[in-house]
Amino acid sequence: MCKGLAALPATCLKSAKDIKHKIGFLLQKPDPPQEQKALKEKEKEKAKVTVVNRIPPAETEKWKTSFNNLIKNDDGRKAFASFLQSEYSQENIEFWEACEDFKQTSADKMNVKAKMIFEQYVEADSPSEVNLDSVTREQTRKNLERCDASCFEEAQSKIFTLMEKDSYRRFLKSKLFLELSQPPMTNKPCSLEKKGKQHLSDLCQCLPSYA
Repeated sequence: MCKGLAALPATCLKSAKDIKHKIGFLLQKPDPPQEQKALKEKEKEKAKVTVVNRIPPAETEKWKTSFNNLIKNDDGRKAFASFLQSEYSQENIEFWEACEDFKQTSADKMNVKAKMIFEQYVEADSPSEVNLDSVTREQTRKNLERCDASCFEEAQSKIFTLMEKDSYRRFLKSKLFLELSQPPMTNKPCSLEKKGKQHLSDLCQCLPSYA
């Protein structure tokens, strides 16, 4: 050890070591809050409902003809659900789907499931309350007493009509629907196997189309 350091009191040496430790700890720079926030936002984006597959133009044309064609098609319903999510009204399609699922429920499980659907979507001030008039809400409550497959029939019909006359019309004009309706680029026959010189313009025809 250096003679000068050896001459220092032990308490001074200890203080110097403590300061060195603190400086070393501060130099271990944690991830900035902004970066952490950005990572969380990316995770949220991944969790959002998205429509991945490009829809055949013939299918989207059917969606234009009636709301029933849209909502009864798996891809159409997913696309519409994504649109409703952007408008913060996804509870409507969720309720409609819950009612469809309820109709397939076995008799011994209907009472429990009906109560869950009512408390989630129909009851006033419920977590995902749908827009129903008081008469329909009360009638649905009474239906729970004689629970069967038609328990939510009236309420489901009202929400279907609400989506058809309101959200559906906006969906057809939305950016999401217009993008889904765009016809995919067609692949042109590739002539790379032909002998002779190949011009750049010919090569461009062989590039794959977008998904």
